[in-house]
Amino acid sequence: MNISDVANKTGLTAKAIRFYEEKGLVTPPVRSANGYRNYTQKHLDELTLLRQARLVGFNLEECGELVNLFNDPGRHSADVKSRTLQKVADIERHIQELQGMRQQLLDLADACPGDDGADCPIIDNLSGCCHRKS
Repeated sequence: MNISDVANKTGLTAKAIRFYEEKGLVTPPVRSANGYRNYTQKHLDELTLLRQARLVGFNLEECGELVNLFNDPGRHSADVKSRTLQKVADIERHIQELQGMRQQLLDLADACPGDDGADCPIIDNLSGCCHRKS
Protein backbone atom coordinates (compact mmCIF):
# COMPACT_ATOMS: atom_id res chain seq x y z
CA MET A 1 0.00 0.00 0.00
CA ASN A 2 1.15 3.52 -0.66
CA ILE A 3 0.79 6.46 1.71
CA SER A 4 -2.42 7.75 0.13
CA ASP A 5 -4.05 4.33 0.55
CA VAL A 6 -3.00 4.29 4.21
CA ALA A 7 -4.26 7.83 4.68
CA ASN A 8 -7.66 6.89 3.26
CA LYS A 9 -7.93 3.77 5.39
CA THR A 10 -6.78 5.36 8.67
CA GLY A 11 -8.36 8.79 8.38
CA LEU A 12 -4.95 10.41 8.81
CA THR A 13 -3.28 12.79 6.41
CA ALA A 14 -0.11 11.80 4.59
CA LYS A 15 1.60 14.59 6.52
CA ALA A 16 0.48 13.09 9.85
CA ILE A 17 1.66 9.64 8.79
CA ARG A 18 5.09 11.00 7.86
CA PHE A 19 5.19 12.92 11.17
CA TYR A 20 4.46 9.75 13.18
CA GLU A 21 7.15 7.93 11.21
CA GLU A 22 9.65 10.75 11.82
CA LYS A 23 8.92 10.62 15.56
CA GLY A 24 9.51 6.87 15.58
CA LEU A 25 5.98 6.09 16.71
CA VAL A 26 5.35 3.48 14.02
CA THR A 27 7.41 0.72 12.50
CA PRO A 28 9.36 2.22 9.59
CA PRO A 29 7.90 1.09 6.26
CA VAL A 30 10.07 -0.72 3.75
CA ARG A 31 11.01 1.40 0.76
CA SER A 32 10.70 0.09 -2.74
CA ALA A 33 13.39 0.49 -5.39
CA ASN A 34 11.87 3.79 -6.46
CA GLY A 35 12.04 5.11 -2.86
CA TYR A 36 8.32 4.96 -2.15
CA ARG A 37 7.15 3.67 1.20
CA ASN A 38 5.36 0.31 1.20
CA TYR A 39 2.89 -0.12 4.04
CA THR A 40 1.48 -3.35 5.46
CA GLN A 41 -1.50 -4.23 7.63
CA LYS A 42 0.76 -3.79 10.67
CA HIS A 43 1.30 -0.15 9.72
CA LEU A 44 -2.44 0.32 9.30
CA ASP A 45 -3.03 -1.16 12.75
CA GLU A 46 -0.34 0.99 14.38
CA LEU A 47 -1.57 4.17 12.71
CA THR A 48 -5.20 3.40 13.56
CA LEU A 49 -4.18 2.86 17.18
CA LEU A 50 -2.32 6.20 17.13
CA ARG A 51 -5.28 8.05 15.66
CA GLN A 52 -7.74 6.56 18.12
CA ALA A 53 -5.41 7.10 21.09
CA ARG A 54 -4.95 10.76 20.12
CA LEU A 55 -8.72 11.18 19.85
CA VAL A 56 -9.19 10.07 23.47
CA GLY A 57 -6.46 12.34 24.79
CA PHE A 58 -3.20 10.41 24.83
CA ASN A 59 -0.17 12.58 24.02
CA LEU A 60 2.54 11.54 21.57
CA GLU A 61 4.77 9.95 24.21
CA GLU A 62 1.85 7.97 25.61
CA CYS A 63 0.86 6.93 22.09
CA GLY A 64 4.37 5.63 21.52
CA GLU A 65 4.08 3.55 24.69
CA LEU A 66 0.75 2.16 23.49
CA VAL A 67 2.20 1.24 20.09
CA ASN A 68 5.09 -0.50 21.87
CA LEU A 69 2.59 -2.42 23.97
CA PHE A 70 0.58 -3.23 20.83
CA ASN A 71 3.71 -4.71 19.26
CA ASP A 72 4.72 -6.63 22.40
CA PRO A 73 3.17 -10.13 22.36
CA GLY A 74 4.23 -10.49 26.00
CA ARG A 75 2.37 -7.36 27.12
CA HIS A 76 0.13 -7.45 30.14
CA SER A 77 -3.34 -5.98 29.88
CA ALA A 78 -2.75 -4.62 33.39
CA ASP A 79 -0.12 -2.26 31.93
CA VAL A 80 -2.53 -0.97 29.30
CA LYS A 81 -5.30 -0.60 31.87
CA SER A 82 -2.97 1.28 34.23
CA ARG A 83 -2.00 3.76 31.51
CA THR A 84 -5.64 4.21 30.57
CA LEU A 85 -6.73 4.87 34.15
CA GLN A 86 -3.85 7.33 34.58
CA LYS A 87 -5.10 9.17 31.48
CA VAL A 88 -8.61 9.25 32.97
CA ALA A 89 -7.18 10.78 36.18
CA ASP A 90 -5.27 13.37 34.10
CA ILE A 91 -8.45 14.26 32.21
CA GLU A 92 -10.45 14.57 35.44
CA ARG A 93 -7.77 16.90 36.84
CA HIS A 94 -7.91 18.97 33.68
CA ILE A 95 -11.71 19.15 33.84
CA GLN A 96 -11.48 20.48 37.41
CA GLU A 97 -8.94 23.10 36.30
CA LEU A 98 -11.20 24.13 33.43
CA GLN A 99 -14.22 24.34 35.73
CA GLY A 100 -12.22 26.59 38.08
CA MET A 101 -11.22 28.80 35.15
CA ARG A 102 -14.82 28.93 33.98
CA GLN A 103 -16.05 29.98 37.42
CA GLN A 104 -13.35 32.64 37.72
CA LEU A 105 -14.36 34.08 34.34
CA LEU A 106 -18.04 34.05 35.29
CA ASP A 107 -17.21 35.84 38.56
CA LEU A 108 -15.22 38.45 36.63
CA ALA A 109 -18.06 38.92 34.15
CA ASP A 110 -20.54 39.32 37.01
CA ALA A 111 -18.36 42.06 38.55
CA CYS A 112 -18.19 44.01 35.29
CA PRO A 113 -20.90 46.59 34.62
CA GLY A 114 -20.68 45.93 30.88
CA ASP A 115 -21.60 49.51 30.05
CA ASP A 116 -20.03 52.29 27.97
CA GLY A 117 -17.68 53.30 30.79
CA ALA A 118 -13.95 52.62 30.81
CA ASP A 119 -13.93 51.13 34.32
CA CYS A 120 -13.61 47.36 33.88
CA PRO A 121 -13.08 44.99 36.81
CA ILE A 122 -12.13 42.24 34.37
CA ILE A 123 -9.16 44.20 32.99
CA ASP A 124 -8.27 45.42 36.50
CA ASN A 125 -8.25 41.89 37.88
CA LEU A 126 -6.39 40.30 35.00
CA SER A 127 -3.76 43.06 34.99
CA GLY A 128 -3.32 42.91 38.77
CA CYS A 129 -4.36 46.53 39.18
CA CYS A 130 -6.96 47.80 41.55
CA HIS A 131 -9.11 50.47 39.94
CA ARG A 132 -7.63 53.01 37.53
CA LYS A 133 -7.44 56.55 38.77
CA SER A 134 -8.14 59.21 36.15
